Amino acid sequence: MAHGSHDHGHDHSHAPRHDHAHKHGHDHGHAHGPGGHHHGTVDTGDWRYAVGLIVNLAFVGVEFGAGIYSGSTALMADAGHNLSDVLGLAMAGGAAWLARRASGSRNTYGYGKATVLAALANALLLIFACGAIAFEAVRRLAEPAPVMSGLIMGVAAIGFVINLGTALLFMRDQHSDLNARGAYLHMMADAAVSIGVVIAGGVIWMSGWSIIDPLVSIVIVAVILIGTWGLLKDSVNLAIDAAPRSVDVDAIRAAFLSLPGVTAIHDLHVWGLSTTETALTAHLCHDRPDPDALLVEAQAMARGRFRIGHTTLQLETRPLADCPDCEGLGQNL
Repeated sequence: MAHGSHDHGHDHSHAPRHDHAHKHGHDHGHAHGPGGHHHGTVDTGDWRYAVGLIVNLAFVGVEFGAGIYSGSTALMADAGHNLSDVLGLAMAGGAAWLARRASGSRNTYGYGKATVLAALANALLLIFACGAIAFEAVRRLAEPAPVMSGLIMGVAAIGFVINLGTALLFMRDQHSDLNARGAYLHMMADAAVSIGVVIAGGVIWMSGWSIIDPLVSIVIVAVILIGTWGLLKDSVNLAIDAAPRSVDVDAIRAAFLSLPGVTAIHDLHVWGLSTTETALTAHLCHDRPDPDALLVEAQAMARGRFRIGHTTLQLETRPLADCPDCEGLGQNL
């Protein structure tokens, strides 16, 4: 590698070149902004997780106790679902804290990937909770039991307010951070479950049809699963180093090729360092007499147009062995 440049918001790209075969530039700039998926580091490990944890954990205990007292398996199932979300919030908050830890000699990328693992675990946990609720609902379809509908409605209504309030804490960041989106989805799902339990309690109170409760539960589970599928798919993609959903790799390839003097591009890789940060590496073949300027242009384009702060670019003035498709470009380089 000829040389590296390390950039934190400004370019050190004009160091002397040691050879003309290839050149390496590394840009480690963080794109900070108030919104959008381009946050360099989103502070998601703040007071919101602590508040959500404390309030929801307290409510889980109250709701489970009320479920046992009233003979309502719906309240107990809802409490179990709430508990899964408390665990999800704990994982999300812990992962966000890990992501802010500095990189070390072994963890050179830091701990940002922990946010991806937490998002994946959140999705799996939510699917597991849905399975538990559906299982209980199907069992109660076969054996409807009388319940204390008034107590069910009151406790579930309190749960709805708590869950909705917690979800709103994460609403602002849900499109910029997969982890915040996981927390938001979890709490909105809980709010949906709680309002469903309130409605079911009301119908049972007026009609005496206990079978309404498990039917409503099954509908709610279906809605939750539909919402969770996207989170699961996105977190699995980030876990296997696929390009984030918000990044168009073909557009990046075309943009690099449109730079003056760039004749070919190969080994283009784009992946998520965390749920909010993206990295890119690429080899650019070129015939520019000013490779330093090309490096600056390429890094600025990746950072400005595509919001990618971590770029590692290798500039090549002739085809190398690792680019078999570049052989025909020899006369041009």
